[in-house]
Amino acid sequence: MAKKIVVIPGDGIGSEITTSAVEVLKKVAEKFSLDLEYDYKDAGGTAYDKFGVPLPDDTLNACKEADGVLFGAVGGDKWDNVDPALRPEKAILGLRKGLGLYANLRPVKVADSLVEYSPLKPELVKGVDLVIVRELVGGIYFGEKCESEMKDGAERAWDLENYSVPEVDRISKLAFETAKLRRGKVTSVDKANVLATSRLWRRTVAEMAKNYSDVELNNMYVDNCAMQLATHPSQFDVILTGNLFGDILSDEAAVVGGSIGMMPSASIGECTSLYEPIHGSAPDIAGKGIANPVGTILSAAMLLRYSLGEEEAAQAIEKAVDSALDKGWRTADLWREGFKKATTEEMTKAVIECL
Repeated sequence: MAKKIVVIPGDGIGSEITTSAVEVLKKVAEKFSLDLEYDYKDAGGTAYDKFGVPLPDDTLNACKEADGVLFGAVGGDKWDNVDPALRPEKAILGLRKGLGLYANLRPVKVADSLVEYSPLKPELVKGVDLVIVRELVGGIYFGEKCESEMKDGAERAWDLENYSVPEVDRISKLAFETAKLRRGKVTSVDKANVLATSRLWRRTVAEMAKNYSDVELNNMYVDNCAMQLATHPSQFDVILTGNLFGDILSDEAAVVGGSIGMMPSASIGECTSLYEPIHGSAPDIAGKGIANPVGTILSAAMLLRYSLGEEEAAQAIEKAVDSALDKGWRTADLWREGFKKATTEEMTKAVIECL
């Protein structure tokens, strides 16, 4: 049976970069005899303009029935004055809730040809290959909150951080399973010296580790982890952490590679998983043909790996990206004198040729 992939271009450069990723998927499907079907749906500002909502029921229902979702980007200043409940970004929150996207996987792998683009010294960046596994639907972002109340004569606001054992079990199991496919090391990040939720987190992760004797577990406070990412990032294999800490650490880690245009991500769901680059919709360059498609192409590779179980095909895409970079192809965000300056289309063709 054919595997169904829902493609959501979204806004801004979304249509350009998803087109590139689908072209690469079609080539790799031909190479590995995969049967893939594509169903295009609207979300974000584009959907709001057409249907008056950022996430139509038709889009969500199609995603629930798909084998995987390839997502571009949403948002743009065009919709700055839209009712907050109808802003394009609400599409992402709706997809997270509707698909049960409980974990975000964000790999940071620095190709040798891109070491010089990092703000860190080359000797610190060379060999960096890590994945951040972030819990996505719990913690302080989804806890009870109060915008304003009076206490002892002063106005205050509060947000409740909480995690349950089942929530931590689910995300930690994914982290250990991910580590088994890699170098077998999990670093669990918390603030157990201060937070009660972190102490429960640490105890629960330790219990899960007993099921994975072939995976090494170590614990690290979040402030130390932030420092280590900037001073010794190559030590990490899989970083496991909660929603708030993961939000911050994953953005810090993305900078290590030098360009967010290169960074893919996967949001693992209870029924369907979603794959997208970490950058935004970049409306200022939309339609100019200069967007970097690599983050989306690598997101498609993750779709093959995690949703379709096609590891060989996923690796083929990743190796093709590395080869294109080794040959000197660079989009505008990475171009320097002495390299081949590529449009979005030219970069895509370079990757396909390397396949």
